[in-house]
Parts: sequence; C-alpha cells; structure tokens
Amino acid sequence: MSKLTLLKKYWKELYPTYPEFLLNEFLQEAEKYKASSIPKPADWYKDAIIYSLYVDLFNHDFNGLKQRLDYLEDLGVSCLWLLPILDSPMRDAGFDIRNYDRIRAGLLDLPKDYDKKEQEYIFGDFLKEAHSRGIHVIFDIAMNHTSDEHPWFKEAKKSEDNPYRDYYIWSKDTSLYSDARLLFKGIEDSNWEPLENTDWYYFHRFFSFQPDLNYRNPKVILEMARNLLYWQNMGVDGFRADAIPYLWKEEGTDCENRPKTHTIVKFWRALLDHVNSSSFLLAEACQKPKEVVKYLGDGDECHAAYHFPLMPMMFKAIAMGSSSPIRQTLSPQVTPEIPENSQWMTFLRVHDELSLELVYVSEEDRKYIHEQYCHKPEWDFRVGEGISARLAELFEKDVDKIALSYSLMLTLTGSPVVYYGDEFGKLNDEAYYKEQIQQTGKNDTRFLVRGRIDWKQLEKDLKDPDNFHAKVYNIIKSMLNTRKEHSAFGRGKTTFLDVYNTLGENSDNILAYTRTTSTEKIMVLNNLSDQEQQIKHPLPGSDIFVLNLNGFSYNEETGNFHFEPHGFVWLGII
Repeated sequence: MSKLTLLKKYWKELYPTYPEFLLNEFLQEAEKYKASSIPKPADWYKDAIIYSLYVDLFNHDFNGLKQRLDYLEDLGVSCLWLLPILDSPMRDAGFDIRNYDRIRAGLLDLPKDYDKKEQEYIFGDFLKEAHSRGIHVIFDIAMNHTSDEHPWFKEAKKSEDNPYRDYYIWSKDTSLYSDARLLFKGIEDSNWEPLENTDWYYFHRFFSFQPDLNYRNPKVILEMARNLLYWQNMGVDGFRADAIPYLWKEEGTDCENRPKTHTIVKFWRALLDHVNSSSFLLAEACQKPKEVVKYLGDGDECHAAYHFPLMPMMFKAIAMGSSSPIRQTLSPQVTPEIPENSQWMTFLRVHDELSLELVYVSEEDRKYIHEQYCHKPEWDFRVGEGISARLAELFEKDVDKIALSYSLMLTLTGSPVVYYGDEFGKLNDEAYYKEQIQQTGKNDTRFLVRGRIDWKQLEKDLKDPDNFHAKVYNIIKSMLNTRKEHSAFGRGKTTFLDVYNTLGENSDNILAYTRTTSTEKIMVLNNLSDQEQQIKHPLPGSDIFVLNLNGFSYNEETGNFHFEPHGFVWLGII
C-alpha cells in the first residue's frame, strides 16, 4: 500500500466526519519537501552511539557545539540527540515549546526577533559540519503539549469562539478524564488548571503551564506534521517524540496508549517516509515493554523506543551482585520480539531522574533501588518514584562500577544513549539547581542532573591520569570506540550463557551473553559482584581474543577466567 493511501486511511480512522480535502491540500503542500529531500541509509540508527546534550549547557550555542564536534567524534559518538532547542520560555528545560519552527535565539547567538533565514543558515551550517563527520542529528519535539506562551494558546484563551480554542482541551467540569493518573505527583495536584477570571479549566498531563493539545481537531495533527517536514527538510535526521502515549484522550480510560494515539504516530511515520524514508522517529513511551513495542507497530510507527525497565534493572543487578534482574527483564516473557527494522534504545542516565515509576517496576523493586542509590534525601523525586542524581553520584565515584554499568549498556540489546558529562563522571550541579528553582519557581530536583560543562577545568582534569574524571573518561572512550567497530553490538542476536565457577557451581554473579550476526560473534562477561570471581571458560574449545576489558585476566593453563570486583571483558570468538 502506498504511503499516500496509508495517509488517507489513517485520516479516515481519526477524523471520519471531517472532509478529506483538508488532507489533500496538505499533501499537495508536502510535495515540495519531497522534491528537495536527500535520502540516507535507512537503518543507520542500529549502529548508532547516541550522545544526549543541552546545546547551551554543553557549550553555549550552536557555534560552540560545532567547535566541540572534534571532541565528540574522538569520543566515538555517531549521533547527537539535542535536548530541547525550540523556542521556549524555559520553565521546563525547553519541553514547554513556544514556537515549533523556531530555535531559541540564544542558541543561535541572535536577537529574539531574528529572521528565519538566519536560523536556516546557522543551524544548517552546524548540520552540514556534523554530517561531514558521519554524525547524525536528532532533536526533541514535545508532541503532547505546548507552552502556555505559544501563540495558539494565547489566542485560545481570548474567547470560547476563538479559532484556536479547539487546539486545546477545555471543560468546566474537572471530573472529566478523572482516570488519568497524575504524572507529576508531589509537584502538581491536578490535571486541570483554571483559566484566570473564568469558570473554564484547561487539561494538562505535565506542568500546569503546559496545556495539552487536542488531537481530535485535525488541524492540530496537520500543524504538527508541517513542523516535522520543515525540520526534516532542513537536514535533521530524526525526532525524539516526547510523551507520545498521552496524545489521544478518551473519557472512562486512563488516557494512555489509546488505539488512536497509535494511528496518529502511524500518520506521522507514513508522511516522513513518503518524503524521505531515512528520517528517524524515537518513541519516548515510559511504559512496560509490552506496551512500548506497540509504538513500533509492525515497523510502521516509531523506528526505536527506550527500554525503560532495563535501566533500573541494571542498577538493581549491580546492587544485588546478581544477573537475575537483567536476564528476567530481557526474557521473552517481559520483552517481546520487535520488528526487524526496529531497535531498542538503552540508557543509564538521561536528563530526567532515574525513573522508578510503577508503570514498569514493582513496589518492591522501587523500594530496593531507591534505598540502594538515593544517598541524599534531596535526590528524592516525586515521593520515591525516582532519584535525581548523576551516574557518578549514584555509584559514589567508584570508577569500576561506572565502567561496569557502561559495559552492560553498551553490549546488551539495543543502541546506547550517553548522557552528556557522564563520559567523564560529571557530578550533580547544586549551583545550577538553585539557579533554576529561582528562574522557574518549581523545586524540580531533575535540575541537579543537568548543569554546564566547564571546559577549561575539564581539559585540565583530563591531562592528569590520576584524576577521577580522567580515569572515567579514558575507560568510557575506549569502550565507545570499541563498540563502534563491531556491528554485532547493534545488530546481533543476544543469547545468555550459564557460567560455572571452578567448583562447578552456577555463578549468578556473572552476567554472560553472546552477540551474534552472520559474520561476527562476541562474548561479554560482567562481574556484577563486589567480590573476585573465578569461572570456567563458558565456551571451551573456542578461540578468543580481547576487545575490551577492565579487571579481567585469563589463565591459559587452566582455561579459567578471573575477574576483579566489578570487572568485565568483551571477547571476540573465532
């Protein structure tokens, strides 16, 4: 079925009572983008090493980021995920979008009233420079809501008959959608916010200054589609679709993962594929794997999705010194098969808290992980539902634990996401946290895990091999570049191995697995415990060679493997 036929099919599913001429007019408009697009390899994301950053916090603006592309290329990065760059009042780190077709002026080093052609020159130049180094670029786009300063919402507030009123969700009865959970428990006390000097309320799932869009109005989906096409045409390689499980609301439901939400995503995917089949959609669906895989569809929704439950289970496995949490999470009972053209994204830390939502962890797991890693009361997020701390803080600056956690993330199923600064053990930023509370008026502890990079100090630290940051950087850089050389890590089948100690007993302390393609086989072993371990060769008779290691040695006479506490090894198999 052609993409145009699919688009018309999805339109009828979503808007059976609306005339098709609205869609047809839009599709004619879209043809101009198709003519100027340049296709790229379609499944590049399977081999990607993604680096997530805030442009301003990383190095001031896009000119500053361009100056640091050497650093990123040397690190082994092949894709940049730009955290919110679109025009915003910055009350939620840019996820409160004020204009979808404008980059924040400060990131371009331009005045607020800049000409759009200046944006296209500066940002376009950055994209060309990144692409010349083989680095793809994706960015965040919040699809579910806007800022209350967006021109649509400013108009919508004016009167009930304003043309933009129906771009949002309004009611005088706040019992509507009462089954929708409160996502920001402890920060917001309702999903409804009163409109000043009226008896109307508007609906929001996140902060009260982020009103939800109304996708029952077909003009909304077309407006969002225009924005996607504009940036695709500029050369952006893809989009992280923020908060997509909440797009379609239905009374009497929890307003999450509704069938028509999937239809909306299919519509956008078909449109992007119609114009340029190499554009990438990443689902930000904070759900159990059985729900998340639905956002991959039959290979016709998003190309990739975060494996949210795997993240806390990596932390739990290290705390317990047991392989069981990870093996169970990646078992077919928990993690379903995904389409051939799809991919999981794995991560240890991102711009948000270490999330422990009951959507995908048990109350017992949440309590255990929180107790093990929330080392300071002020790190607590949403009353026990998360921990606001950098990776180095969670592992109390233990270089071997940090390296082990990266060994897990970089070699298990999926494409990895490196959060900026974690590659050198960046710590929580108390000063930035206090600054943002003052600026936003919200005590959001996630600001602790953000903060600016002091490049002058970092360059000094990295020159000292005994410095904590240099130790972390050197081992993480080595691991990233090793992974980049072997496609089996991104494309290989994962098979867990049972391993045995020298007494012949099964060793749950060692997580071992192979990553296999038709041309390559790699074996990875991770000592999750804080004790030395000796095990027998898991694949006796196989010739092995070391790809990367930390705290590992091999006795050729006995054939035994020796691991220091939290040691690991990546082995090529011949």
